[in-house]
Amino acid sequence: MTDDRVGPPSTGPEREMLRGFLDYHRATLARKCEGLTDDELRRTSMPPSTLSLLGLVRHMCEVERTWFRKVINGEDITLVWSPDNDYQVAYDASQSTRSQAFAAWQAEVERSRQIEARAQSLDTVVHAERWDEDVSLRLVMLHVLLEYARHNGHADFLREGIDGVTGA
Repeated sequence: MTDDRVGPPSTGPEREMLRGFLDYHRATLARKCEGLTDDELRRTSMPPSTLSLLGLVRHMCEVERTWFRKVINGEDITLVWSPDNDYQVAYDASQSTRSQAFAAWQAEVERSRQIEARAQSLDTVVHAERWDEDVSLRLVMLHVLLEYARHNGHADFLREGIDGVTGA
């Protein structure tokens, strides 16, 4: 695996550090999938779980879409893979392909970046209808970053189970 990720900054303004860490974790998920076939990307962890690397990509697509487009931007949209907004549907990538999942994920990442860049500050606050509470852009960026960090840990185990590759 080639490692062309840009490491996150060690110092700097909070927003730049959050952007850097978020982009680093996005690149880490992509790196975990590098060089694998669609069949390998769909390989599940263990029955009855449908968890796979491709499922994680699809899930993170939904995370980006929900937190940036639905919450921060206030868009009235459904999830990519579930018109009923069932977040578990994304994990089942048994009928998905790399090109399909990555295209959707990368499109949502780009939209997330645009939405974040347009926000005046990390203190931008919106009302999240789903939880009936106010949330800041800071909370959203931290939450999405934590989602990536947690799921990249899953990706480590999934990748190792596929071909023995370990490491960041």
